[in-house]
Amino acid sequence: MTPDMLITDMARAARAALPQLAAAATVQKAAAITAAAAAIRAAAPALLAASAADVAAARASGMSEALIDRLALDAARIEGIACGLDTVAALPDPVGEVIKTWAQPNGLNFRRVRVPLGVIGIIYEARPGVTADAAALCLMAGNACLLRGGSEAARANRVLLDCVALGLKSAGLPDAAVQMVPAGDRALVGAMLAAHGLIDIIIPRGGKGLVARVQAEARVPVLAHLDGINHVYVDASADADTALAIVVNSKLRRTAVCGSMETLLIDRAAPPALAAHVLSGLIDAGCAVRGDAGILALDARATPATAHDFDTEYLDAIASAALVDGVDGAIAHIARHGSAHTDAIVAADAAVADRFLAAVDSAIVLWNASTQFADGGEFGFGAEIGIATGRLHARGPVALEGLTIYKTLVSGSGQTRP
Repeated sequence: MTPDMLITDMARAARAALPQLAAAATVQKAAAITAAAAAIRAAAPALLAASAADVAAARASGMSEALIDRLALDAARIEGIACGLDTVAALPDPVGEVIKTWAQPNGLNFRRVRVPLGVIGIIYEARPGVTADAAALCLMAGNACLLRGGSEAARANRVLLDCVALGLKSAGLPDAAVQMVPAGDRALVGAMLAAHGLIDIIIPRGGKGLVARVQAEARVPVLAHLDGINHVYVDASADADTALAIVVNSKLRRTAVCGSMETLLIDRAAPPALAAHVLSGLIDAGCAVRGDAGILALDARATPATAHDFDTEYLDAIASAALVDGVDGAIAHIARHGSAHTDAIVAADAAVADRFLAAVDSAIVLWNASTQFADGGEFGFGAEIGIATGRLHARGPVALEGLTIYKTLVSGSGQTRP
C-alpha cells in the first residue's frame, strides 16, 4: 500500500469515528482517559524497558544528550504522564459550551457554541509523552487523531498507544479515534501534509527542520511554532536574588525545552551590583554566555556574541546576553530578534512591568516568573498538544479549547429577509 493510500484509509476511518466522538458524553470520554492513565501506570515496567531501548539506540546513533533528555522516560515521568491524563479527564468538557449569545431586533436569537475541530494530525519527534497527551486532549475535545511519532521513540510510543487503546475499548469508543502512523517512512509525513479534506489541521512538535518542512509543504492548516527564542529582561527595579533565581531557572532547569530562555537582557541603568550578580550567577550555574560589549565588561568569562547569536535557539547551556536601554530597549530587542513564543520581565516597578506585558507581542508574556512555565500543565490544562505562536484560532499552549472551533446556532420564528 502506498503512503497516500495508507493515510487516506486511516483518515477516512478517523472521520467515520467523528460522529460518535462528537456525541460522546463527558463521562464516557473521561472514563476512557482515566482508564488509559491506569493502563499506563500498570505498564510502567514495559514502558521503562521500551524507553531504555529507545535511548540506547538514540545514543548509538549520536543523538545529543539534550534531545535524549526529551526522549527518556523514568518512573517520575511515567507517573507525570498518567497524572496529566487524570487532570485532562477532570477538566470541563469544551464541546457544546455556549461561548456567546445575542439577539437581533428582528427576533433572531444566536448561540455560538464550541464544536470539535475534526481529524487532527500530530507529527512529533523524541517526545513519547506527546502520544498520551495528544490522545487525551483530542479525545476530550471530541476529535479523532492520527499520531506520527519519531522513529527514535517508536518502542515507547507503541506501549503508550496500546494503553490508550485499552482506555477507548473500556469506554466503548471506536479504535479509530486514536491511530498511530508508522514511523520511519518520511513519505507518510508528506502524505499527511497533502491530505486536504481528510485531515483538518496539522500540529507539529519537534525540531526546527520538522516544523519548517510542515509549514512549507502542508496543504492543511498548521498550528505550530518554529523557534523558541525566549528572553528574560531584568529591569533596574528588580530584586537581585529574585532576578538570579528566575534567570537561572529559565535557562538551566531543562535547556532542551521550547520554553528555555535563550537571551538575557539587562537594563543598562541597573545598579552594577544587580547586573553582575545576575550575570555571574548564571555563569556560575554552568551556562556559557555570549554577550555584547556591556556584558563582557561585567564578567570576563563571557565571550563575544555575534549578531547570529541573538537569533539562535541553543537548546543547550548557552545564552546570549545584552544590555538594553530600559524596558523600551528590551521591547525593541525582542521585536527584532524574538520568535513570539515566551518572554519575561523581572521588575519590582509595576508600571514598567505593565508596559512590557502590553507591548511584547508573544504568545506568553510573564512578570516575575520563569519562562519554563510555558507549558500546558503549568497553565492548569493538564497537558498540551503544542505551543502555537501564529495567528490562527489558538495561541500559546494548545489544550482543550484550542482543539475546538465554533459554530453559530440561529433560532427564529419564521423570519424571512426582506
